[in-house]
Amino acid sequence: MCYSCDMMTKTLQDVMEHAATWPREDQEALAEYAREIEARRTGLTRPRRRLTIDEMLAVGDEIVALPLLDPRSPRQIMDDMNAL
Repeated sequence: MCYSCDMMTKTLQDVMEHAATWPREDQEALAEYAREIEARRTGLTRPRRRLTIDEMLAVGDEIVALPLLDPRSPRQIMDDMNAL
C-alpha cells in the first residue's frame, strides 16, 4: 500500500491506513494539518496562536479608530452610484 512505509513509524502507518477509510472532508483536514506541520518545519510559516478576548477587543478598537474613507452613509453612496 505504501512505497516508503519502511521510513514511517508504525503509528503513522496505522493512522494512514485508518485515514484511507475516512470521509473526504476528514482526509482533507488531515492533509491540511500535515501541510501546516511541514511549513512550520521548513520555516515557511510561524505557528498560529489564538488571540485572547482582550487582544480581539484591542483589534476592534484599532479598526474603529481608523479614518473613514468616505463620510457618506451606505445609502448615500448607493444613491450617488445609481444616479450615474
